[in-house]
Amino acid sequence: MKNYTVRRFEAHDTAIWNAFVKHAKNASFLLERGFMEYHADRFVDESLLVFEEDSVVAVLPANRQGTTLHSHQGLTYGGFVFAQNSKLSEVIGIVRTVLQFLQHQNIQTLQIKLIPAIYTTCFAEEIEYILFLLNATLMRRDCLSVLDLTQAFSLSTDRKQGVRRGVKNELKVREVTDFESFWNTILIPNLQEKHGAKPVHSLEEIQRLHQRFPNNIRQFNVYHQEELVAGTTLFVSNKVAHSQYISGNSTKNQLGSLDFLHNHLIADVFKDLHYFDFGTSHEDNGRKINAGLLYWKESFGAKTTVQDFYEINTSNFSLLDAVLL
Repeated sequence: MKNYTVRRFEAHDTAIWNAFVKHAKNASFLLERGFMEYHADRFVDESLLVFEEDSVVAVLPANRQGTTLHSHQGLTYGGFVFAQNSKLSEVIGIVRTVLQFLQHQNIQTLQIKLIPAIYTTCFAEEIEYILFLLNATLMRRDCLSVLDLTQAFSLSTDRKQGVRRGVKNELKVREVTDFESFWNTILIPNLQEKHGAKPVHSLEEIQRLHQRFPNNIRQFNVYHQEELVAGTTLFVSNKVAHSQYISGNSTKNQLGSLDFLHNHLIADVFKDLHYFDFGTSHEDNGRKINAGLLYWKESFGAKTTVQDFYEINTSNFSLLDAVLL
């Protein structure tokens, strides 16, 4: 195996971290420091860089809690990030080196949430194989409803009727840079009323992130006679448009506002991307499905892909020693 070195991320590493992530085979803008650090006050950053001589060959976005390293509790996905040209044998060596480093730092377990395959630029499942070799424990599995925009798809009768209602009611979709109207008028009140919850991001955080990533974080609102009736906040990466937040007021079924909005997004705005990710439709760490929400997403033609969450005992690094003959 090649010789690798590991060290913690420091502020002066920001440029090399971001440059590596931009060209990695399994990353998106969510793993750039400008996004990761929007909630720096909530997490103790313990991100790692892996070097072969002077070149970065991998990074691991992470935060620490006690004797567990998480990658990353504040991000939708994380895990090891590798270079475009990384080979399986190299990835095995990198992971082994990181696990041994963590054990020396008195970190007993590493928990990672893998990046869904739709976000990678090419096949990048070396880590899944290595998790098998390490006897890693599958802790959780989320299912995402994803529409493949490169293949033919059709809306269900229900969704077509919703779109027609939107046309009949002369709804208008506009992309805006003002997040406040949608969040304060529709999103926050709906989440509080239906789930007793708040958005993962505060309004101030999403505004700040939009300023940092104006091409990636986008807001689309629906208007009926100039009144805001629905909207969605999207995270857009190279291949995927992901609806981070979707909500409409009490007229959404009557007006067809959410159907009209999403038909516009998938048929026009994001038609040249590979995927439209509607996100998850479950609760209780993937154990309970919201059947109505799942039906709505699948009615657009969305299919299921999964995201896995694993725990690794760092002491198992030696299991990788005998893999390569």
